[in-house]
Amino acid sequence: MLCAALPLARAVAQQPTLEKQWTTDTTLRVPESVYFDAKRNVLYVANIDGAPWGKDGKGFISQVSVDGKVTNLKWVDGFDAPKGMGVHGNHLYVADLNTIVVIDISKGAVVTRHTVEGAENLNDITVSPKGTVYVSDSRKKTVHTYENGKSALLLDSAHSGLRGPNGLLFSQGQLLVLDAGAVKRAEKDNTLTKLADVTKGTDGIEHVKGNEYIVSCWQGEIFYVDIQAGTAIKMLDTQGEKLQTADIGYDAQKRIVYVPTFFGNKVTAYQLKPAK
Repeated sequence: MLCAALPLARAVAQQPTLEKQWTTDTTLRVPESVYFDAKRNVLYVANIDGAPWGKDGKGFISQVSVDGKVTNLKWVDGFDAPKGMGVHGNHLYVADLNTIVVIDISKGAVVTRHTVEGAENLNDITVSPKGTVYVSDSRKKTVHTYENGKSALLLDSAHSGLRGPNGLLFSQGQLLVLDAGAVKRAEKDNTLTKLADVTKGTDGIEHVKGNEYIVSCWQGEIFYVDIQAGTAIKMLDTQGEKLQTADIGYDAQKRIVYVPTFFGNKVTAYQLKPAK
């Protein structure tokens, strides 16, 4: 019996895991997204501070240190319901209802507010190495691009079959879209190819290595996803604690995952230990 059990024990031990490192205090207000700025070694946190889709002017962006200290709670304010973020050069791009807000990082000030035509519930943002901004609209079931001060429709439900896009990641020359519980890839003809099923509420996605990614699901679950194998391994489940796992940030060098807990009003850091 003991010999028969050993292979199973070894398989379990080799699964990727998340080990809790720290948690901020609860001065954050409905944090929906975390972005790790590797160049400046700081975390940006988008705080809704009100209804998840409310146009109330309560939202703001915080700066948090990599050891979990809220160093500047209202670094930049004047948002409605800020969510996904991305950085290119000296600019931080933030999705805010129907607007892409551009922040000058060195000044800590808004320099541009661009209204995306037809948008209602902009959710996540990713930026390509060349500076093209991609933003999802979960309600209108679309993905838009933004560059050189202009936005354009890239994906819609009629052509691509989008059902409710949220998380976006431009990774290894391709755009990945979290949609209806799955990881999908945008093709050159603006259709989508499903790569892996995860579960409901897919929210944030970050690249680990090769074809391997971390995917968060809003209700309180985080998965290690291999898009080539089409597998998803659950690493974290905080549903019992009523803590959400919204749009995650990631330090690829140190393999630290930063998780905003939404109604939990804090960010928690976890050390990723991939399978060996």
